[in-house]
Amino acid sequence: MSTTGAHVPGDGAGGAAAVAVAVARRPGWWWWQRRRGFVLDVALAGVSAIECAFEGATFADRTGILPGAGALLGVLVGAVLVLRRRWPVAVVLVGIAMTPAQMGFLLSLVGLYTLAASEVPRRITAALAGMNGFGTMLVAFLQFQDNLRDPDSSSSLHMPLTLVVAALMALGLTGPPVLLGLYVRARRRLVESLRERADGLERELELLAEKAAERAERARAEERTRIARDMHDVVAHRVSLMVVHAAALKAVALKDPQKASASAEMLGDMGRQALTELRQMLGVLRTASAPAPVIPAMRPEPDAEGPSLARLAALVEESQAAGMGVELTVEGAQRPCGPRIEATVYRVVQEALTNVHKHAAGANAVVRLAYREAEVAVLITNGPSDGTPQAALPSGGHGLLGMKERVTAHGGGFAAGPTADGGFRVSAMVPLRSG
Repeated sequence: MSTTGAHVPGDGAGGAAAVAVAVARRPGWWWWQRRRGFVLDVALAGVSAIECAFEGATFADRTGILPGAGALLGVLVGAVLVLRRRWPVAVVLVGIAMTPAQMGFLLSLVGLYTLAASEVPRRITAALAGMNGFGTMLVAFLQFQDNLRDPDSSSSLHMPLTLVVAALMALGLTGPPVLLGLYVRARRRLVESLRERADGLERELELLAEKAAERAERARAEERTRIARDMHDVVAHRVSLMVVHAAALKAVALKDPQKASASAEMLGDMGRQALTELRQMLGVLRTASAPAPVIPAMRPEPDAEGPSLARLAALVEESQAAGMGVELTVEGAQRPCGPRIEATVYRVVQEALTNVHKHAAGANAVVRLAYREAEVAVLITNGPSDGTPQAALPSGGHGLLGMKERVTAHGGGFAAGPTADGGFRVSAMVPLRSG
């Protein structure tokens, strides 16, 4: 047998009220959730009504009442079992009331089971089970006394025997249905608890999946930003120098062929360096199943090992070769600072010099690099333009933002802005512990 009922933790009037509300809201046939529950209860009520009809007729015959009236009463009493899921307490009380008439055997068994399996507070279940057991024992004791009474001997000789038999009979008719109902109730609560836990775990997994998707999307966005920043640094600097050299080459092509030849060779070197750096970055994006096409290098390039502080002098020389007056000073003992930190400082200097080429043609610049105990700092300053015509170099406005993102990613500080003499300054400080 199975019962239906909402899980309401705890006992008491509040729990009983919650049960009543939950029962009232159940879908289905009145208070049945499933049709088979309705059919089972109707069948049990029918069997109980037939049983109680015979027992009621027998009781009426012993007491001098019309057997038909007793049978009709038995039918009404037995049919109460159809209400066991809705009002289990009322069903058990009817069974206890009919105990003196020795009526409602099935009604009492099923009623006690339903009561114990329902969400009725346990103290009410224990009280009603005790009342049912005591009534059953009392009726059985009186019945046995009548059957075992011997006119030739004292009835007191049979009292201990009848008392023990009556107690065992009451225990046998009350204990099993109550224990079975309590077991079903505990098992149902356990299943509901496991289902709630499974639902909770499912919700947690959904949240974790959403967070993982958000982290993946954030990582993709950060990677796109990093790639865009690297592409900007490589292309903007190299192409800016190439445009400057191309303008100089045009100016001296007829006047000084030897200088024009040197400028042309420098243009080729810068183009190959740009291709090498682009090839390094694009190679990271390639998958193993799609090998990158080989771009032949016409000569080995010193830039292939990547940006570092040791290459700042070469970077400054490139700008000097493009006609910019650049001075590099180094403070402190030179030492390795970690590839990521050195690349960050290198890119800051590179972008700052590129901005001088773009926005302050003919201006002089100073690059100061300082090795400190716990950090490495760089300061790039330039004066105002001397009136030299500006090269037609496009600007996306992301140079300063990219420098700041690089530096702050290491926990460093970045500042940029105009100076009092009309020039511009860029400063960055990167802590060494992040390298």
